[in-house]
Amino acid sequence: MQEPEWMQWRRPGPTPAQRRRDIGVAVLVLLAGVEFTVLVDSMGAYPFLNPPGLPAQVAWTAALSLPLVVRRRFPLAVMLLVSVLFLAAQWNQAGDSLVSSGVLFLAIFTVGAWERNRLVARWSRIGVIGVMFLWLGFNLVRFLLGPDVPSDKMDGPMDPVLARVLYGLEFNIFFFVFAYVVGEMAWTAARRQAQLEFQADELRRSQEQNVRGAIAAERMRIARDLHDVVAHHVSVMGIQAGAARRVLDSDPVLARDALQTVEKTARTAISELRGLLGVLRADAESDFQAAPGLDDLPELLETARSAGLEVSHGVYGDPREVPSAVAVSAYRVVQEALTNVVKHSGASHVDVRMRFLDSALELEVADDGRGRSTGESGFGLVGMRERVAVHGGTLEAGPRRSSGYLVRASLPTEEIA
Repeated sequence: MQEPEWMQWRRPGPTPAQRRRDIGVAVLVLLAGVEFTVLVDSMGAYPFLNPPGLPAQVAWTAALSLPLVVRRRFPLAVMLLVSVLFLAAQWNQAGDSLVSSGVLFLAIFTVGAWERNRLVARWSRIGVIGVMFLWLGFNLVRFLLGPDVPSDKMDGPMDPVLARVLYGLEFNIFFFVFAYVVGEMAWTAARRQAQLEFQADELRRSQEQNVRGAIAAERMRIARDLHDVVAHHVSVMGIQAGAARRVLDSDPVLARDALQTVEKTARTAISELRGLLGVLRADAESDFQAAPGLDDLPELLETARSAGLEVSHGVYGDPREVPSAVAVSAYRVVQEALTNVVKHSGASHVDVRMRFLDSALELEVADDGRGRSTGESGFGLVGMRERVAVHGGTLEAGPRRSSGYLVRASLPTEEIA
């Protein structure tokens, strides 16, 4: 999915839950406006000298509050309507200085936060704010022509005209700038949230692709395991069956021993195949329980001996437990190396060494054969390299200086940081 042009982003409409909250906000504003009007009238602290009666004041409060029900669905229309009603209420001296100002603030904020056309959102708010400052200037001129406050109450340290001008300008500048800025911040926060959700979707899709890649890699691992099991045991079985065929008439005892080796090898192959299938069905915690490890190497070497090889085996260093995944890979590397020796090298002797180093397990399989391996083109050495690379190890494979072929693998036994 292509990433959207975020500067051209349009905010989706309100959800049903947000629409219900708008209704609740409108009701709360209406109730607060009615209560405030009753309290102000009861105290005689109304901002105008000749306000209308209480019912008319309540009606103006209701008219200002009810449009908030659809403020997020139609933010521009609500702001324009509230602005007209605000001016009309002020003209009729029926608009108090708290609730009506709060409604106007909320309407301007909503346009900044929800209007999808950002150009319209910007200039409509600037236009409304400009009209409100013109109204403020008109009221200041009216005050200059005839103050509506008795002169005996103007006992502050400042000139009453200057005080009225500064109060009106500072209050309204703060009021409208705050409404504008908070609306922009809300819209920016919504856009950022949309970006985060988009990135989360992208991350989830990327993770799904990684999972698919891991599945493909696991299939390759299974293919390598199948190759290791089948190639090694079938090679041994083929050699033993051929030997039995050649001596069947002349040496029945030797032929019988060879056939017993074929039978034993076949059973071992079937057992390992069942173990491999068991790994596929097992939980992640038991993935390697059925797979062979270092303890199974003697049996593997004995199988190579039964194929006619002279096998030397040495363990160096202090033997210790290694991670199960490393043990499986070590077993498969030795198994594949021995398979290549049996199938391709023509060797009579093979030397298998295992060294426990401080932070690694090193394996070495050396033979005295022709010094080349034809298994490079298949799953053989390529599979070994991949197995070792999974653990961050190294693999060396090539002809020896004197004669034969050498495979040396180093597998780290500590977690890679």
